[in-house]
Amino acid sequence: MSRISMFSAPFLLGFDAFEERVDRLSKAADGYPPYNIERMLEPDEREVFRISIAVAGFSAGDLEAMTEDNQLVVRGRQKDDGTREYLHRGIAARQFQRSFLLADGMLVRDALLRNGMLTITIVRPKPEKVARQIEIRSA
Repeated sequence: MSRISMFSAPFLLGFDAFEERVDRLSKAADGYPPYNIERMLEPDEREVFRISIAVAGFSAGDLEAMTEDNQLVVRGRQKDDGTREYLHRGIAARQFQRSFLLADGMLVRDALLRNGMLTITIVRPKPEKVARQIEIRSA
């Protein structure tokens, strides 16, 4: 049985890869770690997005952020310290992976870890208006 989606409309050409990314992201929906996404406008009217992820207990060496295939992937890996003996352990050494789908042309400006918050700044450059005449040939 074939699956019908909103991207199967005849006027949406070339969006099949986008649909695959959306499916991949929807399957990776986990509540840890919590995050916020803010949208701001810079004075030159460029859109800026700020993703803040609560990563208390992680050091910069435990975190990795990378972009691949229009996707921002943030990973955290903590190593268990085998030299400690816990009487109670309520804070587990945990791993996570968080993915964010980026539109074409989005640029990750920087990532900053401060006070247990990883803040990643993403910029959408102001698009250039491009118009061109398409030659119509006769057969």
